[in-house]
Amino acid sequence: MYDESKLSALLRFAQVGAGSAVIDVYPGDGDWTRLFSDEVGPKGRVYSFVPAEVAHLNNDPLGKILTLAKEPGRENVEVVSANLLALPDVTQPADVLWLHLFYHDLHTALVQAKGATPAAFNRAIYERLKPGGVYVIVDHAAAAGAGISATQSLHRIEPASVRAEVEAAGFVLDAESTMLADKDDRHSIKVFDPSIKGRTDRFAYRFVKP
Repeated sequence: MYDESKLSALLRFAQVGAGSAVIDVYPGDGDWTRLFSDEVGPKGRVYSFVPAEVAHLNNDPLGKILTLAKEPGRENVEVVSANLLALPDVTQPADVLWLHLFYHDLHTALVQAKGATPAAFNRAIYERLKPGGVYVIVDHAAAAGAGISATQSLHRIEPASVRAEVEAAGFVLDAESTMLADKDDRHSIKVFDPSIKGRTDRFAYRFVKP
């Protein structure tokens, strides 16, 4: 996770506040689900969405979130697991959809095995967000000109490719942030390599549904 100042800045960037309905896609260990739960309060709702495409992984992503939802004060968290393209069917209209370090995986064989594609997933999100709702993506940056070529090998994606794909679904870019940028990242190393893990150059986009 990030330091407190960056966490606060990212929450503001995502426009998550009291009473918000948030969908946290592929919540991992649940750190963001916990933060959103605290931020939206008792009148808000957090859908912690574990894609069926990855629910079977050895680190038990679904089990972790089911345990989280039983913590005291997490009554506003609802755990959902389904295929990515079923997201509109298993969640309610939302103010914010949060995608942290996962967008690049939409281009991998693991995620596409059940039929999900970036274009179809972005359309599903567009359908689920309320008018004026925001779609926030934070991901590992690939080198300029790399496009989607490093998604499988390095788990990176060029920001321009993300923007083009999301805008094609009808979203409008509302803001971008360089708060997670790292000029020392050479963009040629896999994000899990110990020499760069946790310190990759990252971009943040906020798109809005008109």
